[in-house]
Amino acid sequence: MEKVKPRTLSGFMELLPAPQVQMERIMQVLRETYALYGFYPLDTPLIESSEVLLAKGGGETEKQIYRFTKGDSDLSLRFDLTVPLAKYVAQHYGELTFPFRRFQIGKVYRGERAQRGRFREFYQADIDVIGDGKLDIINEAEVPSIIYKTFTSLGLQRFKIRINNRKVLNGFFAILGLTEKAGDVMRTIDKLEKIGAEKVKTILVEDFGVEAATADELLKFIETPGGTEGILAALEGYKGRNEVFDLGAEELKTVATYMQAFGVPADHFEIDLTIARGLDYYTGTVYETAMLDHPEIGSICSGGRYDNLAEYYTDKQLPGVGISIGLTRLFYVLGEQGYLNDQMNKAPADVLILPMT
Repeated sequence: MEKVKPRTLSGFMELLPAPQVQMERIMQVLRETYALYGFYPLDTPLIESSEVLLAKGGGETEKQIYRFTKGDSDLSLRFDLTVPLAKYVAQHYGELTFPFRRFQIGKVYRGERAQRGRFREFYQADIDVIGDGKLDIINEAEVPSIIYKTFTSLGLQRFKIRINNRKVLNGFFAILGLTEKAGDVMRTIDKLEKIGAEKVKTILVEDFGVEAATADELLKFIETPGGTEGILAALEGYKGRNEVFDLGAEELKTVATYMQAFGVPADHFEIDLTIARGLDYYTGTVYETAMLDHPEIGSICSGGRYDNLAEYYTDKQLPGVGISIGLTRLFYVLGEQGYLNDQMNKAPADVLILPMT
């Protein structure tokens, strides 16, 4: 019989016992840290009905979904942990206490091109706060502060949490007359860091019919320099032209102020108007976190505020805010930076007894 060569698919990670113990240790730190802030553990099915899972996915992620049929069932592998959470909260609404705070660590699947630090099967570690009818903006500052606590607990120091607000972007789109193209424009500028300003402009002009001068004005705005204080000052100059923009600018200022009150040092976060997040369900504050020594890896922790994620499952208003650590990508970066403890005890037992007779 001809032997089949054992192999692991590209983009899928398998660890030897020693690094697997290191991965489990990181998960333990995450669980302990999340629990300190009152988050409950949760698990949801890896496979969902495509109708449920794709109700409001949107963006590039929907193109990367692993989708298949089994008999008459149209099924998909979950591409994140947030949409299954929305389904879970809508389904169990009467059995939960709000605001509902949950954490989940689990595998997700995206059929994107495998490359250094990027995988097709990977662990995410999420925290989310879901409100019943309303959710105070203070939660939008607390969530990234928990990420700061989590990363520093893992020994990380050189990282930065970048924040923006989708209302600021949508309001500015309205000022430029781009409201009808807002979704396409948002997903395009979300690629800015990957493909650069010139390619973003080309896509906006050639694919979506944005005037060249308008594209230039948009790019100039989202690349406003000056850091947090400089950008907040620049936003003041646009106030009074659009209500959504004004609300977003005020929310952005409030979140930045509260983050410092929650103990996030000013040198560990900044306002960045280029942060858009490609998923359609974000409505307010959005976050991305990058390792300063590994910018090529991209964001290892991202998320934001969503007001209507559960609208496809229930008539109840269930706003939420959450953030997700790309745990497999983080593990890869930790290994590259030498943060993993090679001296830790990786044996499955603390003591081994050897009978000598």
